[in-house]
Amino acid sequence: MQDRIISIGSLARHPLWPMDAMRDPRPPHATTTLILDGDAAILVDPGLPGQIIASRLLERSGLSPADITHVFLTSFKADTCRGLPTFEEATWLVSEAEREAVGTPLAMTLKKALDEEGQGSDVVSELELQVAMLARCEAAPDKLTNMVSLFPLPGVTPGTCGLLLAYPTRTTLITGDAVATTEHLDQGKVLDDAHDLDKARESFAEAIEVADVIIPGRDNLLINPTRRPF
Repeated sequence: MQDRIISIGSLARHPLWPMDAMRDPRPPHATTTLILDGDAAILVDPGLPGQIIASRLLERSGLSPADITHVFLTSFKADTCRGLPTFEEATWLVSEAEREAVGTPLAMTLKKALDEEGQGSDVVSELELQVAMLARCEAAPDKLTNMVSLFPLPGVTPGTCGLLLAYPTRTTLITGDAVATTEHLDQGKVLDDAHDLDKARESFAEAIEVADVIIPGRDNLLINPTRRPF
């Protein structure tokens, strides 16, 4: 098994960068990770637009979208799944808790937008795409492969869920936004706009307890500070 960062994500504004609040927001997108285990090629959180994520995938791994067998979403948000339609031949997966939590509110938002803006508006078109993508997403099994398991991390969203990669000599945890950036990790903080702050803090603590290596939601690969030899 091996894993590789395909694209490093970004927050629209980084709350722990003091000067960032004074700048215009950036287009947010999630960190995208590739996991290769046997015949499985699992892409996690394709947050960039399709053409860009396909290019990054080729640059970082030599693979094309057709080579991806599974796409896993740590949460169902626009900036984790923007490139999802590019991977038409893959199986799309999200945690059952996230799928159930997102489905009804998303459908209600679409109905409201149809009433207020009418068919064909940009807002309605985007919501229709989101509904269609969620409808195709399957509830992820507890184990994606023998060495890749679901690791629920609720709080930032109701069903945020990471992936635990069980290497012989280390444990790598892909956390999604449960651990957002290196600053959040070092300062022990969660995202302020979490759905449930108490659960988000519990999930953050659990991630720190379990992982040797953390792949966060909006940053590069990180060594767990409690495991550092210095």
